[in-house]
Amino acid sequence: MTIFIDDRPIHLKGAKQATRLQDEAAANQLEYDLIIDARLDGLKLNALKGHLLVLNATPGTVEKLVSLLNNYNVSELNSVTLVAVEKKAVEEKFKSLFKVVKAAGGVVFKGDKMLLIFRRGKWDLPKGKLDDGESSRVAAVREVEEETGVKAALEHRICTTWHTYTLNGSRILKRTKWYQMACLDDSQMTPQTDEDIDRIEWMDAKKTALAMTNSFSSIRFVIDSVNEQVNG
Repeated sequence: MTIFIDDRPIHLKGAKQATRLQDEAAANQLEYDLIIDARLDGLKLNALKGHLLVLNATPGTVEKLVSLLNNYNVSELNSVTLVAVEKKAVEEKFKSLFKVVKAAGGVVFKGDKMLLIFRRGKWDLPKGKLDDGESSRVAAVREVEEETGVKAALEHRICTTWHTYTLNGSRILKRTKWYQMACLDDSQMTPQTDEDIDRIEWMDAKKTALAMTNSFSSIRFVIDSVNEQVNG
């Protein structure tokens, strides 16, 4: 599980990965700037720099981390990897600290080109919140058509992302399920301007990679997941 808090990746690893990560860390094979053991050192503000690995993370570690991220400027922090023996308990603690909103989105292909939207100054992918009683699969197709005018056929699940934002003073954790789709009809393609979408474009791999330099970490995560599935 990876949660993007203010576009910064927080990776959560479970017990099965803990031994391997600890062995690699001991052999200096991991590219972390700092490695701490939550049971020995706890989590302090001065540790939030570069790429941080936290071993033996607990629900308390998560609560402390989120508090530090919410209340202090941690601009030098690039990522955090939490290794937890009780991964599910840590996941549940993460979710309990935010209001969870469910959403779905699509990565639509037309031949070898991908559909991207330009919204609020960033390149993005079409997505939106689920309606009451709606499944993620149905919502993903609906949101693609509403935001872009493109009719698409759902193919398969790609991944799930979690990212945070603030709305009316509340901290929101949005869970988005992503699906790969094939374009059926783009003759009515037009941006949904009332959702602040300015442009829509079909992009080949080279243009997509360039667009991702002006996007969000969570969207790059989705694109990377698509590329891994295609190449893998």
